[in-house]
Amino acid sequence: MGTESMDGMLELAAEAFQARNFELAADIYECQLLGYSDPVVQQELLVRKADALAFDGKLSEAFETYQRASELDRLRPVQLENLLQCLSGLLRRKDRLAGRSDQPPAAEAVTERIGDDNTFACRICFGFLCEPVTLLCGHSFCKKCLEKETAETCCKGCEEDSLKETGVHEYKVNVVLSNLLSKWFPSQLKAFRLRREGNGLYAERKLEAALEKYNEAIHTAPKDHVLYSNRSKINFSLKRFEDALADANMACKLKPLWEKTNGVAGFVFSLDEQRNVGTTWGSVIADLIDPSDLECSLCMRLFYEPVTAPCGHTFCLKCLERCLDHNTTCPLCKEDLSEYLAQGQYSKTILMEDIICKYFPAELVDRQKLNEEEIAELSNLNKNVPIFVCTMAFPTVPCPLHIFEPCYRLMIRRCMETGTKQFGMCLSDPNKGFADYGCMLEIRNVESFADGRSVVDTIGRRRFKVVQHSQRDGYNTADIEYLEDIKVNGDAEAELQTLHDLVYDQALVWVNSLKAEQKERIVGHFGPMPEKDSDPQASPNGPSWCWWLLAVLPLEGRAQLPFLALTSLKDRLTGIRRVLLLMARNRSR
Repeated sequence: MGTESMDGMLELAAEAFQARNFELAADIYECQLLGYSDPVVQQELLVRKADALAFDGKLSEAFETYQRASELDRLRPVQLENLLQCLSGLLRRKDRLAGRSDQPPAAEAVTERIGDDNTFACRICFGFLCEPVTLLCGHSFCKKCLEKETAETCCKGCEEDSLKETGVHEYKVNVVLSNLLSKWFPSQLKAFRLRREGNGLYAERKLEAALEKYNEAIHTAPKDHVLYSNRSKINFSLKRFEDALADANMACKLKPLWEKTNGVAGFVFSLDEQRNVGTTWGSVIADLIDPSDLECSLCMRLFYEPVTAPCGHTFCLKCLERCLDHNTTCPLCKEDLSEYLAQGQYSKTILMEDIICKYFPAELVDRQKLNEEEIAELSNLNKNVPIFVCTMAFPTVPCPLHIFEPCYRLMIRRCMETGTKQFGMCLSDPNKGFADYGCMLEIRNVESFADGRSVVDTIGRRRFKVVQHSQRDGYNTADIEYLEDIKVNGDAEAELQTLHDLVYDQALVWVNSLKAEQKERIVGHFGPMPEKDSDPQASPNGPSWCWWLLAVLPLEGRAQLPFLALTSLKDRLTGIRRVLLLMARNRSR
């Protein structure tokens, strides 16, 4: 048959379809299949024939034809639009004839119910989330679904390699979510158990017994599309084709565009198209909604940024971090979380955040307000400023730190979270805990290790005087006042400039007198000596080279501390000059 003749037959088939002569259209498409060898064209002809059969009421033949088309290549959603239109029309007509209503019975409307959504759907099976397991990325899935995905390493929710580092069997059921779902959806959980029993019976080829389990499950949870889909397969195996088709139709009605292939409806829908359509399992009874079900067991407040560890226990992010600072085991079950800590990934449990936003909006606002107040308090760099009690620090001079104590892990983390990236450094004091003068350090970089330790790269900024000593959560804090050098003018300024240049030259002589290995160590730790300032009063802290020199001079901390407290550059230069003269005198002996 020539190309023109074949095209003419396809036009005739399209006209027959438009005229609702579906039987003729199906026959023409079947005949044309013999004239094309291209699989793409063959699939399109099969889909058109299947569409005609479906609208002609021959659903069994239509499904078989769709099956033939899907064997050539995966069907696209657009290729199944006619089928969905046909099935939805059939269901609407069936509902009208039966006089059915989608409204719940009056008895069910007595108790107030909240929400009807697919919040509680597993994104692998798209059924009700049973035995929820939360991955490192924060997405939750049915435990059984994850176990079936053993060949996969990527999360179906975000495509992260959440299963690569930690295997599926390492994860435990999310305790809080599991308890919440059991409380809110007892019927659905009962249906899940019945479904599991039915699957076991089906595997043993006890089809009638499996069907009974599914009948009971559907009676318990009549809106679960997975139950209808599975019962359809059982009915098909029992050769009860009308019942199988009715269940397949109901599954399609409850979950349009669902990616599922079974013996009756042998076609595959696009995963991309189905995510915006969900089956509902009923609403949550208002009397069951209790914020105490979502309280952190550590702070006894509503979860804020909830994080679920591989052991299945959930805590506020900051609460968990503080616990892991002290001990690498779960605070509740004592399971070792050292590997979890080493991965350094604390992703929020997305479903739990969604539940809190949806069902506890007022409580969440209060929790957010409280958190904002805490952040504002921690961000204050005059009141309750965090103090690291260790060594001397000076303005403009680098100060690398090794952080390993739990209290300082918390302190550094808070400095980063608030965005200030600053804390004070003071020498220890046997009477007060720490000295009355110190220097603010600014964090430039934090390199964390698997065991929670970190190396923090900081640099000195402003000097301060301690007004009041205090503590917070195990580390020292202080109310402080910042110090600045008092500027001078006229003859005093000229005299200061002369003294500045003289002491700089003396300092340069001392640095150049050092052995090569000493100079190398100093430069490696503190960097090279800064250049001489053209205006020694340009900075409120005075010239940078003065502080660099004080950091490298072989002086004890107690001898260095008075220089930090001075607000007279002249006095500081005079003191440095005396130290240099003393060292030069000792060297000449």
